[in-house]
Amino acid sequence: MLASAVGSSSWTPASSLSAKTGPLDLELSAGSKTGSVEGDTGGTCLIYQILAAGARALAGRRNRRERNISAASAADGSGKTGQNGCVTFSSESRSARRRAWSSLWLLTRRDLKVRYSTSLLGYLWSILDPLLMSLIYWFIFTQVFSRSVGEAPYIVFLLTALLPWVWFNGAVSDSTRAFLRDVKLVRSVALPRWIWVGRIVCSKGVEFLLSLPVLVAFAIATGATVGWQLVLFPLAVLMLATLTLGIGLLVAPLVVFFRDFERATKLILRVLFYASPIIYGAADLPEFARPLAWLNPLSGIFALFRAGFFPDQLDWALVGASALGTLVFLAVGVLVFRRSTGGVLKEL
Repeated sequence: MLASAVGSSSWTPASSLSAKTGPLDLELSAGSKTGSVEGDTGGTCLIYQILAAGARALAGRRNRRERNISAASAADGSGKTGQNGCVTFSSESRSARRRAWSSLWLLTRRDLKVRYSTSLLGYLWSILDPLLMSLIYWFIFTQVFSRSVGEAPYIVFLLTALLPWVWFNGAVSDSTRAFLRDVKLVRSVALPRWIWVGRIVCSKGVEFLLSLPVLVAFAIATGATVGWQLVLFPLAVLMLATLTLGIGLLVAPLVVFFRDFERATKLILRVLFYASPIIYGAADLPEFARPLAWLNPLSGIFALFRAGFFPDQLDWALVGASALGTLVFLAVGVLVFRRSTGGVLKEL
C-alpha cells in the first residue's frame, strides 16, 4: 500500500496532481487482500492511489521541463537546441523512461498479488493447466494410440512448447480487455498507454517462468538429455515476449472499436493451438502443410524452446522466418496502437 495513501481513500484526478511522489517511492503491502481488480472496490481504489502517485510524478516532470525550457531560453542558449529550435534535455527523457518502466513493474506485481492473494493454491494454478493438458496428450498419444509425431520423452516434448503457449495464449486473450477492464484508469491516469498491454505480457511471462520447475522435474524423471542448444532458451523467451507484445498492441485497440473482435480472437487462438507445432514438431507436417509452419511465427520460437532437449527440432531457416514475422507483428502493432489511441480514449 502506498505510504502517501494511508490516510485517504479518495482518488485525485490526474489534472490536479502535483510532483511530490514518484513511482519509485511506492510500496505494496504484501499482506493486503484486495480481491480482483474488476469486482473489488478496495482493490480498484488502491490501484487509483498507486497510479495517481505515478501521474503526479509525470505532471511534475512536465512542469519542470517547461520551467527548464523557459530558463534556458532566458539564458541565451545555455541549453542544447534541436533542429526545430526547441531545447532538449536528455536527462528528463531518461527519467521519464525510468518512471514508465517502474510503473510497468509496479502494475505487474500488483496483478500477480491480486490474482493469488485470495487463492488457496496460489502459484500452483499457474502450472496445473499446462501440466494437466500435457498429461492428457501424453496418455492419448503414448498409451491409447501409437505415437507417430514428436520425440521421446514425449512429455518433455509437449511441455517445451505447451508452457510457452500458455503464456502466449493467456496474454493475447487478456489483451483484448486491456482497456475495457480499467476504463477509468486508462482515461484519467497520465501513463503511457502501452503499459496497459505491457503489464499483461509481463505478468503472464512471470507465470511462465514460475512454471519452468515442472519442465525441469519431468526432464530429470524421464532422463532427458540436455545439449548446448539450451543457451538459446533466453532468445526464445525474448522472441515470444516481443511477438506477444506486438499482437497485444494490435488487438487491444481493435476490440474497443469492434467488440466482436474479442470473441473472434479467442476462436483464432483455439485454431492456432492445433496449427502450431505443440503436440507435434514442424518436421512432422506433411509436405503440403509445411508452408503453414513458415507463416506461423510460433513455429521457429517453439523450435528454439525445444532445441536444448531435442537438437533435431532446430531449424535456423524456420527461426529466421519466425524472427521476421515477429518484427512485422511488432511494427504493425505499434503503428496501429499509436494511430488509434486517440480514438480509443473517445470510445471508452
